[in-house]
Amino acid sequence: MSNKRVPVREQDPKVRATNFEEVCYGYNKEEAMEEAQRCLGCKKPRCVEGCPVSIEIPDFIAQVKKGNIEEAARVIARNSSLPAVCGRVCPQESQCEGKCIVGIKNEPVSIGKLERFVADWSRENNVNLASTKEKKNARVAVIGSGPAGLACAGDLAKEGYDVVIYEAMHEAGGVLTYGIPEFRLPKERVVQPEIENIKKLGVEIETNVIIGRTITIEQLEEEGFDAIFIGSGAGLPSFMGIPGENGNGVFSANEYLTRVNLMKAFREDYDTPIRSGKKVAVVGGGNVAMDAARTALRLGSESYIVYRRSEKELPARIEEVHHAKEEGVVFHTLTNPKEILLDEGGNVRGMICVKMELGEPDASGRRRPSEIVGSDFEIEVDTVIMSLGTSPNPLISSTTDGLEVNKRGCIVAVEETGLTSLEGIYAGGDTVTGAATVISAMGAGRSAAAAIDGYLKEKILKSNK
Repeated sequence: MSNKRVPVREQDPKVRATNFEEVCYGYNKEEAMEEAQRCLGCKKPRCVEGCPVSIEIPDFIAQVKKGNIEEAARVIARNSSLPAVCGRVCPQESQCEGKCIVGIKNEPVSIGKLERFVADWSRENNVNLASTKEKKNARVAVIGSGPAGLACAGDLAKEGYDVVIYEAMHEAGGVLTYGIPEFRLPKERVVQPEIENIKKLGVEIETNVIIGRTITIEQLEEEGFDAIFIGSGAGLPSFMGIPGENGNGVFSANEYLTRVNLMKAFREDYDTPIRSGKKVAVVGGGNVAMDAARTALRLGSESYIVYRRSEKELPARIEEVHHAKEEGVVFHTLTNPKEILLDEGGNVRGMICVKMELGEPDASGRRRPSEIVGSDFEIEVDTVIMSLGTSPNPLISSTTDGLEVNKRGCIVAVEETGLTSLEGIYAGGDTVTGAATVISAMGAGRSAAAAIDGYLKEKILKSNK
């Protein structure tokens, strides 16, 4: 067994920094089979414990070893509705690969890249993975077509329920469509086919429906839905509250990435441009911040990350930080904005920052940053993108009597089942936890689907007595 992974081919950094094509090319069949040989096929696989949706990892890799890629795809499909997405954007290094036994002394098996290969091969070879049980006499409404909603809807459709997804935007996919850039997650080639696979299970998707405005939770119940799952995400951006934050040229990362992704602002044949600026500062250090900084770079800007802790504390994936640096993003760590400077017309002309130092760990387990007195300095920028996390939009909770939320505006739900304070109404993903990962949202969607299945079976049984 090789100590090192089979390397993954990528676009040259200087080339990819000028385009929106996918950075990683992924494995071909020969490379995938070679990497699969590194898997020990553990009888008690810790990698599965690290996967929020419990993919049977050794089983699918065993099929890849033999070259049985279609069977590998069927193994994955038992637990995941979005394998091509997860193989690209999941933080495998802290989940399945982080638990890999091979990784104790050597590089862990490249589980994510193998999952991606299997999913891509399955799509390119038109493998039909749709399989459902006998139809049940029950309907479920799913609010939101992001990772949580799609995972929940897919599992319920497989069990034979009639499922309708309601999406506020004009395209399905949630953060997969409007949040993650094309160079990390291609929409037409990857996201849309994954959504089509969900629809092949019989799931209906209605777009341009805003729950709380177009229709309420109560009205959905009146229309005959037997259970409802809320997977509406967390799209309400946070800001710092510093002077100048309302200036022209200040964006939330949500708005910036949504305009680029949904309205194709990076394409010259679309009439929806976005102000990219010559020098762009992205405030924050998570994956969304990396996405915004790398997007600005591709739109022709000098791009900076401004982060108040050190590089060691960056919450973004190591791979994303590595790619950003390769492409030319400049990192200002241990730096925090104090004021955004505006010209006479209200346009951004710079940003006053202060140097930070780290003290004792705070509630997050990371060392708490504090200002170094007298270390103020100015960064010359004309665009500022705030990437400071998000919270759920209060529209649903404010129009649904009895739906309990916490002080952060997140829906309160039982962790194991997603059950809210209202009978028959479940919730999961970012709308419960706040902004998190795609795969954790999918895990919550699957857990809720299992709970809804149990609830409806009991409900149907009682109605038949």
